[in-house]
Amino acid sequence: MGFLSFEPDLKDLANLKTELDLYINDEGHALYLYKEEADIKCNFSGIVGIETGPDFVLVRHLDMAPSNRTDADYAAVLDELSAKVAPSKIMGSIAITPVIMRWEEAKKG
Repeated sequence: MGFLSFEPDLKDLANLKTELDLYINDEGHALYLYKEEADIKCNFSGIVGIETGPDFVLVRHLDMAPSNRTDADYAAVLDELSAKVAPSKIMGSIAITPVIMRWEEAKKG
């Protein structure tokens, strides 16, 4: 189940399958694995699930390994995502919006 199993709603296999089917079958949805450049063992640190709109990207899932749940780690993921989807605005689900708001405030810094 991997990183998505950190989300309580996706611990149920039927819910997880439904969510994965969405990412597989809908071109407007994508999953990205995140790996720190400094990780010489090539271990992944997290996963980002997005939904693409006309001028925005909605982050639906942002799940990190327990050792990578810092604002700095989330900022690194969001920086890379922002570069990939520019000029689209990055938005978050209700659960993820606080993380994105902290990231945006830190960028203004």
